[in-house]
Amino acid sequence: MSGLKRQRHSRSASDTDETPADGEAAPRGVRHSFRAFRQRDFTIFWCGALVSNTGSWLSNLAVPYVLYQITESALWVALVSVAQFLPGIFLAPAGGSIADRRNRKRVLLFTQSGMALSALLLWACWTSGWHQPVVLLLLVGVGGVFAGINLPSWQSFVSDLVPRGDLHSAVTLNSLQFNAARSIGPALAGLLLAVLGPSWTFLLNAVSFLFVLGALTLIRTTPARPAYPASGGVIRRFLAALGYIRRRPGLVMALVVSVLVGVLGNPIFQFTVVFAESVFAVGPVGLGILNAAFGLGAVIAAPLVSGWNHQVSLGQVVRWGLLIYGLGIVAFGVAPGYVFGVIALVVVGGCFLAVVSAVNTSMQVIVADHMRGRVMACRIMCYTASFPIGGLVQGFVSDRLGPRTAVCWAGALMLVAAVLLMRWRGETRLARLDDPHDDARLVPVTS
Repeated sequence: MSGLKRQRHSRSASDTDETPADGEAAPRGVRHSFRAFRQRDFTIFWCGALVSNTGSWLSNLAVPYVLYQITESALWVALVSVAQFLPGIFLAPAGGSIADRRNRKRVLLFTQSGMALSALLLWACWTSGWHQPVVLLLLVGVGGVFAGINLPSWQSFVSDLVPRGDLHSAVTLNSLQFNAARSIGPALAGLLLAVLGPSWTFLLNAVSFLFVLGALTLIRTTPARPAYPASGGVIRRFLAALGYIRRRPGLVMALVVSVLVGVLGNPIFQFTVVFAESVFAVGPVGLGILNAAFGLGAVIAAPLVSGWNHQVSLGQVVRWGLLIYGLGIVAFGVAPGYVFGVIALVVVGGCFLAVVSAVNTSMQVIVADHMRGRVMACRIMCYTASFPIGGLVQGFVSDRLGPRTAVCWAGALMLVAAVLLMRWRGETRLARLDDPHDDARLVPVTS
């Protein structure tokens, strides 16, 4: 194959699973959890993404921090999530269609370049003295526009880089690098904010995009184009994807869990700013450690989630992950001191990694290849809509009843939802997350 351009890995039945032969022990353990690193292109992509996402978390922490310093309002902090994710809600249908119709590598090169320029613009405005909250939110929204187009191609591109037998490992490791960046980035941001100020966090975020752009240029894998690209407009193709999801209970359940995490679980990330300032009074370095705790929990959980995937089903991971997730949120809300709060966030970070990676793996495994981009766009759309909604509601409650009350209520509702899902025995239930791959082949369509 030395003279040929490398093609996407085959999706034949021979590489769909690493099912052990009769009498042979199923592969498991830490080494098994990192099996996707055997693929050169995935490893390059993973490393570039880790550096870039670390840079992004510098900005993700700095923007809410400076906004809270300016406004002293949890609601304004919540609006950062709205500005960041609202564009993705409207652009997800277009992003999914692009992911299914275009070369995903080229799409990522375009969107990552746009995100880099928006990050550079944020740095330039801040250093020029434009510190108004509305200006900061608008600039965050510009990056959100490119991110909304980027995400469906990003998540679909992971499946292009590995055979299906390594998909669970690849999805978990992709979540791991995101959460490892969440651990490293905020810790660095706390130090930078304390020593050098916000300008350096914004600048380093812009520079970090060079690493993922460099990784994309080094990748040799060429994603296969569908034989018969779906015709019709963006809305028509998106409605076709919704109909496809509705007929597959496993995908429906994955979306339900994604919304649950977005509304009740994710807003705790924004509350680290409020708790660091108003509850624990620990300053920017302490804030960085609080956010780093999330990533530490994910790093601990990743080998457990991916290394034993043949012994523990995705439905079981989500079932117990949601339950412990809710307990961790409540524990953070009632934390008597800073150290207890950090430990609680380690638990929350581990459960977040377990639940989100299990849901993403389920969707990536179940969906037919020609629908992957649009189906992942639906998941992104639901998730990104639920996050700011939950953040706004909890921010509103926090401003009136206090941050501890808002966080405790969110955790309690998460516990109730987890118990209800555990007991539900209908057609759409947690066990359907382990449904098999849809091997339907692409045929000419008009919708």
